[in-house]
Amino acid sequence: MLKQGDKAPSFVLPDKDSNPVSLESLKGKKIVLYFYPRDNTPGCSRQAQAFAAANAEIEALGAKVIGVSKDSEKSHINFTEKYSLPFTLLSDKELEAIKAYGVWQEKKMYGKVSMGVVRTTFLIDENGIIEKVWEKVKPDLNAGQVLEYLKGQE
Repeated sequence: MLKQGDKAPSFVLPDKDSNPVSLESLKGKKIVLYFYPRDNTPGCSRQAQAFAAANAEIEALGAKVIGVSKDSEKSHINFTEKYSLPFTLLSDKELEAIKAYGVWQEKKMYGKVSMGVVRTTFLIDENGIIEKVWEKVKPDLNAGQVLEYLKGQE
């Protein structure tokens, strides 16, 4: 897992409309990069809705929210429309960024062990350096944590 002070790994991933988005194209702005397991699951839906509710305030504080999962672009279109998400979702079907950021990990659920995305949020500064990491976040609290941190940084 990456930590505060590390250079954020670069990536180029498609958004829901299959447009490539690179970390380099976002330089000069703080990026709230949140990795989540799957579209349209209860926790991920609540997390996305919380980020949607906080999005205007996060943007007013100079940051841009981007969600990443291994879902397809089509799944992201449905998820975005269902919850009126105002931010970008990126599709990482090949686990390129998911593995580079160290969020593809062993998970245990109901005694069963499998590999999956551990819900993690990174704040990347204007120069591409990881400023803050929130590990194993709670879906309902994550957007508020990010907002509090950004407000404290003014």
